[in-house]
Amino acid sequence: MAHKSGFVNIIGSPNVGKSTLMNQMMGEKFSIITSKAQTTRHRILGIVNDDDYQIVFSDTPGVLDPHYALHKNMMSFVNAAMKDGDVILFVTDIYETKMNHQATFERLKKTSIPVILLVNKIDQADQARMEERIEYWAKEMPNAEILPISALEGFNLEPIKKRILELIPESPPYYGKDEISDRPMRFFVSEMIREKIFMHYKKEIPYACQVEVEEYIEDDKIIKIRAIIYVERNTQKGIVIGHQGNKLKHVGIDARKDIQKFVEKHVHLELFVKVDKDWRGDDKKLQKHGY
Repeated sequence: MAHKSGFVNIIGSPNVGKSTLMNQMMGEKFSIITSKAQTTRHRILGIVNDDDYQIVFSDTPGVLDPHYALHKNMMSFVNAAMKDGDVILFVTDIYETKMNHQATFERLKKTSIPVILLVNKIDQADQARMEERIEYWAKEMPNAEILPISALEGFNLEPIKKRILELIPESPPYYGKDEISDRPMRFFVSEMIREKIFMHYKKEIPYACQVEVEEYIEDDKIIKIRAIIYVERNTQKGIVIGHQGNKLKHVGIDARKDIQKFVEKHVHLELFVKVDKDWRGDDKKLQKHGY
């Protein structure tokens, strides 16, 4: 049997379950998940290896109309994913009446790349609602293959993998068979910290935060991590730290638990907060922060 390799890009509106699907397909938590929109900011590759195949999944930010330079950079990841995949997984859910970004939807309708359209969250819908959504998308995207799923419950995901393996080309692996991502450990640590920020703070604060791992030192027994949380204004810095540092302390405790589970080693985590004024709207600052 010839070896197969391919790139599978996950695209859709914010909060339809793209990152949950990515994590399920990977078999572990790669992308951070919160109930807030725009949680995913980067394009994150996750590599699934077997003797006969390599599938490179790509989680992308939710499509949106840009309001900051950051949003433009996030959409550049989506636009790249529209071009360079062997398969596109277009994720919607039973609540979405139409895709929120018409330009991206028009490109999806015209693409020559095979599209598997996944109607997610069917565990939250009755049969009539599910059938109505499938009928709607069948009319809107007649060239797409449509499959109802529940990414959260892991329902109906095996047929996705089976169809992907039928669609991707014969090819040697693009990455080493022992690799699971193109991202370094520091990236995943920063994302786990950022997830806890989304969980502990409300309104604008999580969106104004950027996390950078300044120090990552590993020995046989412990990993020492020093991370900086950047905010845009001094008032935000005070909110993130909280009274006597209590808010920041809780973020650190929760993040450390997830990091230890991911790296399977004891972790000492230090968090600091700094102001990088209006970093979301400055191209040079965005480049410094990896966007």
